[in-house]
Amino acid sequence: MARLQRKKTSGAKKKKKKSAAGMASSQVKNVAVANKTALMTSPAKEVIKRDPTSQKKALVRTKAEPGKIKSYLDKGIQFLREVKVELKKVTWPTRKQTMGSTVVVLILVMIISLFLGLVDIGLSGIIRVVLR
Repeated sequence: MARLQRKKTSGAKKKKKKSAAGMASSQVKNVAVANKTALMTSPAKEVIKRDPTSQKKALVRTKAEPGKIKSYLDKGIQFLREVKVELKKVTWPTRKQTMGSTVVVLILVMIISLFLGLVDIGLSGIIRVVLR
């Protein structure tokens, strides 16, 4: 089931932002150093060759594997659990509110249908007169 998270205090949020920013900058530095060392050690003329048969094999394999089907089922079940949790949070209208809204919709539909019917009759009469 999905877990509900509690609101954090502003002090905890600031600490988390600072630590995340520090970690991100250190990761960027590590990647830059790794890239520099890789460029220094690898010869410049080396070309990466790709095997065209491996790409064809990947395209041929379209049947779903048994593990993937289970994964899809797990994802579907997890989705339905989350839907159930979210539906519990919904504020549903009362019976009185629902009935009132239904009556308003029905009355508006009747008014608009009468208006459109009268416009249709009027326009068809005008067209008959013009065509004669």
